[in-house]
Amino acid sequence: MVQATSLPRNEAGIRAAIDTLQDRLGDRLQTGQAIREQHGHTTTWITNQAPDAVAFPTSTEEVAEIVRTCAGHGVPVIPFGTGTSLEGHVNAPAGGICVDMMRMDKILRVNAEDLDVVVQPGVIREQLNTYLRDQGLFFPIDPGANASLGGMAATRASGTNAVRYGTMKDNVLALEAVMADGGVIRTAQRAKKSSAGYDMTRLLVGSEGTLGLITELTLKLQGIPEAIRSARCAFRSVDDACRAVMMTIQYGIPVARIELLDALSVRAANAYSGLELPETPLLLLEFHGSDAGVVEQADMFASIAEEFGGFDIAATSTAEERSKLWQARHDIYWASLQLRPGAKGISTDVCVPISRLAECVSAAREKAEEMGLMAPMVGHVGDGNFHALLLIDMDSTEERAKADEYVGWLNEMAISMEGTCTGEHGIGQGKRPYLAQELGETTRYMAAIKAALDPENILNPGKILEI
Repeated sequence: MVQATSLPRNEAGIRAAIDTLQDRLGDRLQTGQAIREQHGHTTTWITNQAPDAVAFPTSTEEVAEIVRTCAGHGVPVIPFGTGTSLEGHVNAPAGGICVDMMRMDKILRVNAEDLDVVVQPGVIREQLNTYLRDQGLFFPIDPGANASLGGMAATRASGTNAVRYGTMKDNVLALEAVMADGGVIRTAQRAKKSSAGYDMTRLLVGSEGTLGLITELTLKLQGIPEAIRSARCAFRSVDDACRAVMMTIQYGIPVARIELLDALSVRAANAYSGLELPETPLLLLEFHGSDAGVVEQADMFASIAEEFGGFDIAATSTAEERSKLWQARHDIYWASLQLRPGAKGISTDVCVPISRLAECVSAAREKAEEMGLMAPMVGHVGDGNFHALLLIDMDSTEERAKADEYVGWLNEMAISMEGTCTGEHGIGQGKRPYLAQELGETTRYMAAIKAALDPENILNPGKILEI
């Protein structure tokens, strides 16, 4: 497996920075081993690399002060949200100070007429949508985990609604951020579009904390649809399900969500969530619009699905039934772990052009079976993105080696299909070996941007680029 590489430590600088920040933050700077380890290892299989201290700021000014202090002593700064990332984003390979943003959790302003909201980075997705519900508004990006909005922007999160509403890069209007020298910038105003200068907003979205620490976000909102209808449909094969997806997208049916579960994932969902679905590849869909519109969309999909052998087709507008299906989808990680008790789940994702999706998913399934790996697969297949969860005995050298080989093979296959090694997990530490393979000479210019904005390499070092 890819192991986290340690980077040179600045011991004297780290001690000096901790002493200074301890005086300024008091008990909001923690150095206990347990809390440091919690902030160095979350849902990833990559080796835990704990920071030397964890700071809990409550304002942009405090974040800027922390960064200035660390910059003055040459000490790394690692931003932290809820810790749901999967590729080692929050590890501290050179030690340093972890900046936990979760106390910056205020919803600052809702501009209902303009369909936007201003929030601090520690606001979590479900918190925001609960707050907005009474105003008939919602924020559509749903990565499954109840992640922080700052973290979702930093990792360019996506999720189940991306096929209709896009990803975080499409839904962030502006950011406030603290840069490597402690300076505070605002990347844009609230206008829905702008031709003013370089697009710093989208440069920071997806930068994984390597270019700046996000301290405020202005986000696009959507009106809660008049009607929502969910549907499900079983298929004899993953190939048939993927071809139905392609046809649905090509027909221009405005699907809000379209998710694939393979047979293993359906079996896990049945056992974990108390469902009784046919244990064959399954599509889950959701349609947003008027009462008549969502019925028409569901019927159009059903007709397409039948052309590809779809069966057990059912649709519902009942909130309770819809919630049960989508909660089962969101719980699929934990459900899958029950397929092999005691195993560790190694999650990886790729994304390919939708015309290659059926081929890619089918090849991924065949390769897993050939290698004797248990690997349930799910995907946001409306945009060509899917995930494999390898269930591995981490004490077995042979299984670890197989998993390493499989992940590498899957990344390389996706790239060969003009796809990407990651549709939404991000690069972090785990995907770094594949970025240059995917983008080639472009990574040299990425490194130049990093060097210009963070010349001392103190912002989340060891992530994205091999520097």
